[in-house]
Amino acid sequence: MPSHDVLIVGSGAAGLTAALVLAERCRVLVLAKGALDGGSTAWAQGGIAAVLDEGDTFDDHIRDTMVAGAGLNRRETVEFVVENAPEAIRRLADLGVPFNAESGALHLTREGGHSHRRIVHVDDATGWAVQQALIAAAKAHPNITLRPDMVAIDLVTDRHRADHRAGHSGDQSGSGRVWGVYALDTASGRVECFAARATILATGGAGRTYLFSTAPRGATGDGIAMAWRAGCRVSNMEFMQFHPTCLYNLEVKNFLITEAVRGEGGHLKLPPGVPGGGERFMPRFDPREELAPRDIVARAIDHEIKRLGLDYVHLDISHKDPDFVRGHFPNIYERLLGLGIDMTKEPIPVVPAQHYTCGGVLIDLAGRTDLDGLYAVGECSESGLHGANRLASNSLLECFVFGDAAANDILARWDVFPAPPALRPWDESRVSDSDEEVVIKQNWTELRRFMWNYVGIVRTNKRLERAAHRIKLLKGEVNDYYGNFRVTADLIELRNLLQTAELIVKSARARRESRGLHFNEDYPQTQPAARDTVLVPG
Repeated sequence: MPSHDVLIVGSGAAGLTAALVLAERCRVLVLAKGALDGGSTAWAQGGIAAVLDEGDTFDDHIRDTMVAGAGLNRRETVEFVVENAPEAIRRLADLGVPFNAESGALHLTREGGHSHRRIVHVDDATGWAVQQALIAAAKAHPNITLRPDMVAIDLVTDRHRADHRAGHSGDQSGSGRVWGVYALDTASGRVECFAARATILATGGAGRTYLFSTAPRGATGDGIAMAWRAGCRVSNMEFMQFHPTCLYNLEVKNFLITEAVRGEGGHLKLPPGVPGGGERFMPRFDPREELAPRDIVARAIDHEIKRLGLDYVHLDISHKDPDFVRGHFPNIYERLLGLGIDMTKEPIPVVPAQHYTCGGVLIDLAGRTDLDGLYAVGECSESGLHGANRLASNSLLECFVFGDAAANDILARWDVFPAPPALRPWDESRVSDSDEEVVIKQNWTELRRFMWNYVGIVRTNKRLERAAHRIKLLKGEVNDYYGNFRVTADLIELRNLLQTAELIVKSARARRESRGLHFNEDYPQTQPAARDTVLVPG
């Protein structure tokens, strides 16, 4: 049974930030579900929000975050993240991230919901540049071991100790101290038990719960589901952010058109051939027009698509100088050109798509969860930063600040983390291979479709009730499957998707108001007091 000082599940911005801090004193193992750069970080186009401009202030960034979050943010968290943002940018620059500069200073762009230019970026592929710099630094560090193609199944807790009488490794984890994870090596097909004094979940969000999402294939809510099964509280799962502008293309799925296109003057218009075709529609919905927060823009697009029976609306920046457009959005320009769309001359067809999980495992300012030895950072966590709607470009920022905070808390409290006890290996004696893989694929497709239709941008009590009923049926099937057959990556992910979907629906049914990303036609008003939705296992 491999043992390390600290185990990190996830190799994106949050996980590798924590690893690099910890590695100065600890032996760190990082498990990645697929390739090391296969998570959401590498997909982030826009940038990282930080107060660096002379006319900007922490108070302005805090206020913008709270306004976007519809008052549900925890102010101490917002202050903590915003005030640590400039230092996070400096650390990334020291790692060699080639941020765009102009006249000797970092070039700052602006995105929806921000009152100032404060988005540090690397062209329109910031996440990719950050991911490569972090991987290079982690590979170069002798105290960091990187293991790709490892699919985490469940957290290892006290009930998995060798001296614990009841249960087996396939059971739900139960409560107690966390000692590591069971993970499937997809190359060998074997399940390994990885033990550590401290474990950090940096597994990303749950975008693949939905039919249309900008998230990568692996965003299946793994960390949230594992933490819930182990006994952690989960908070605000009803707030799933839908990005307003995903490319509408029948061949290419999940290609995001960054917020910065609107930040640099792009207009949302109705397509030709319908009443008002070619006209901007955002001025009818919000005085901030295209620069309104994402929840407002996404609902406006959804409204126009449903009102007029459209497949998409247009995002048009062709009125800007072609050199300006190509210079600011080189990757998007080239990708669209390959699909026959010249964004310097014509509009881009766009639709909303699920983009970010604002809820997650409940944590404090050090990234601590309810269980000793377990931390959660990044999109799988709920820190109080985002509230009811994430402000653009605060997501990568949260990863850097909380990855650093969790690592430093572990180092400061190292003496309270005991060495792992003897733990039981994964029990494979009772299971066999299955020839019913089609069942998994069918259930996955069904889940994503009804979550999109019933638990999407606009919800109703009846839709949520239908979703809850379908989830209950599918969970029964999958749990039976899980108990009788050898685990596969697809089965593990489907099990986690169903658990996450159940948490989303439970949270949505519990919120009897509309706030931020959660809009219920049966409760269209916003309550005077903003309250978190906190789910407690059992």
